[in-house]
Amino acid sequence: MQNPLRTFFAQILPTPFFFLYLRLFNISHDMSTLLFASHNKHKIEEIRAMIGRDYDLKGLQDMGFLGEVPEDCDTLEGNAEQKARYAYGLFGVPCFADDTGLEVDALGGAPGVYSARYAGVEGTIAQCSEANMQKLLACLEGVDNRRARFRTIVCFFDGTAPLFFEGRVEGCITTEKHGTGGFGYDPVFMPEESGRTFAEMSLDEKNRISHRARAFARFRQFLGTYGK
Repeated sequence: MQNPLRTFFAQILPTPFFFLYLRLFNISHDMSTLLFASHNKHKIEEIRAMIGRDYDLKGLQDMGFLGEVPEDCDTLEGNAEQKARYAYGLFGVPCFADDTGLEVDALGGAPGVYSARYAGVEGTIAQCSEANMQKLLACLEGVDNRRARFRTIVCFFDGTAPLFFEGRVEGCITTEKHGTGGFGYDPVFMPEESGRTFAEMSLDEKNRISHRARAFARFRQFLGTYGK
């Protein structure tokens, strides 16, 4: 039976204060509510499409949190777990986080875990993505072996043992940008299943084959049994 007091506070309190209310008074959360430890709106929309509308997916901004999330481990698994644990510590609701690395064979697996900050610049997500792509293309100028892969690790944490889900896609780095969709390295990564970059695909097309889609497909399977 639904708690009438819980319903009342859900209607009158902003989202972050509502979750603080649940935590302070040790009231169980709705099992369909999931917090994604990210500020990236493009990524949140992709993931919302992947896991379906059965879950009330919230990002950090939805919770009123605009600060930085720590991400200083040297593995994708470490970063994903660090972010999920941090978000859970703030709000006490089931959280998940992901980390993705682009691994280029000719660069010894770089940029890898440092993919998001490869160029070492500060700015908006769009500015950093552009700088990262330009550095990558410069590093591969004149290089024949352009094989690469994306790996995504998802970590789910609800106060018990962390759970991990992995997805990967093989492909290559193009010699120049193609397409305007997606985000990150999408305009320069061409999966082997397609003759187009991720940035040239619709969201539905990308979500059928991407590394993130494969990791979240496994995560979605888990959610089907979570709390039951």
